[in-house]
This record gives sequence, structure tokens and C-alpha cells, in this order.
Amino acid sequence: MTTSYETMYILRPDLGDEQVEQAITKYQNLLREQGAEDIQIQNRGKRRLAYEIKRHRDGIYIQFNYTAPATAIAPYERAMRLSEDVIRYLTIKQELEEDKTAKVAANATA
Repeated sequence: MTTSYETMYILRPDLGDEQVEQAITKYQNLLREQGAEDIQIQNRGKRRLAYEIKRHRDGIYIQFNYTAPATAIAPYERAMRLSEDVIRYLTIKQELEEDKTAKVAANATA
């Protein structure tokens, strides 16, 4: 069973454009190897952080939206945790509108 996820991660601000593209490709390939599909990538660019993280005041924000089995998340996040280029990451499970309407319909018939 696949679920929709959103992962936002922040890369070090001193990375060049080529290094950012390599990081995006690396994590995209890792997700595909784990069985993820419909990967949508948004490079949100360099932004000011709300507070300093690992002595960085800025970061390059990247957002992935995808569907994947639940077993794909742990190796994906482990790779980010071990990378020195990623200063922060967060993966959340998406609740899509279709799921909400199905739950409402199921509750109405019960």
C-alpha cells in the first residue's frame, strides 16, 4: 500500500548549483529505489532561517511530494541524517482530500 508524503529538507547555503542538483538527484534516486512514484520536486531556493542551525543563518529549501510505501521513509531519512549537506529535514504523511471525503462517507453510513 502506498501513501502520499511530503519531505522538506534544508541544504547548506554554501553549496553551488551543481552540488544542489546532485543532492536532489541523489535523494530522488534513493526514493525511486525504495519504490516511490509520482515524485514532484520544488526547489524553493535560498531563504533566511528563523534561527541558526549548525552555525548557518541561511539554507536552500527543497520540497519533495511523492507516493511511497511506508518502508521507504526510514532509509531515505537515514541517508539525510548521515549527510553533511542536509542541515534539517522533515517528512510528513499527507492526508489527501479524497481520503477525507471517503472517511466522511464511511462515517455517514455507519
